[in-house]
Amino acid sequence: MLKVSHLTKKFGELVAVNDLSFHVAKGQIYGIAGPNGAGKSTIYNLITGNYPFEGEILFDGESIAGMPPHKIAQMGISRTFQVPETFSSLTVEQSVAVGAHFGDTDLFDPQRVDEIITFLELEADRDRMAGELNLLGNKKVMIGAALGTRPKMLLLDEPMAGSNANEIRALMALIRRINVEMGVTIIIIEHFMKVLTELTDKLLIIESGTRIAEGDPDKVTSDPEVIECYLGQAYAEDN
Repeated sequence: MLKVSHLTKKFGELVAVNDLSFHVAKGQIYGIAGPNGAGKSTIYNLITGNYPFEGEILFDGESIAGMPPHKIAQMGISRTFQVPETFSSLTVEQSVAVGAHFGDTDLFDPQRVDEIITFLELEADRDRMAGELNLLGNKKVMIGAALGTRPKMLLLDEPMAGSNANEIRALMALIRRINVEMGVTIIIIEHFMKVLTELTDKLLIIESGTRIAEGDPDKVTSDPEVIECYLGQAYAEDN
């Protein structure tokens, strides 16, 4: 579904992504992890058209190189951000509708908004301002706006950041439901390794924009190089 080949991005002398290749199959939950500054969010910015790049990115067999972000979104790729990006002065319903308007290249379908609000269990908050919600509520609204674009693939950037244990469990369950019930392929960047080992089908570890390991999450997190560069010996001993 998504094929990334020899992806490279330089900011002056800084090589943020270095000759990186990976493939995400339709229906997968694909994880990406690595130290801070490893280039994870830059990968998302390249996939979603925010920066030019060297190499190739194919989505459903079509190159997205040089496409503007709105065209890539309308092809079926949507994303969320580490810090919830919502319109605080809009209601929950209006916020989801923004995504639905953006994603519908033909006619806006208000039923789509209703379906997403119900799916996210936000009916009681439908008429509340997004800025009034707690962190979990804001994350749901952000995900709802992304789902409003009718994505085939959803890129989640550290969705668990700042969340407590109960919120993490709720978000994990929601991500599984989006994947299974909506049929959306998911890529997730996350620092909580337990989340990635429980949630993902395949895991990529990067450091300094370079692939360190890729494959089955349990095997990847047992890789000596991954332990040395990212997880640390304490993680290995605990697991």
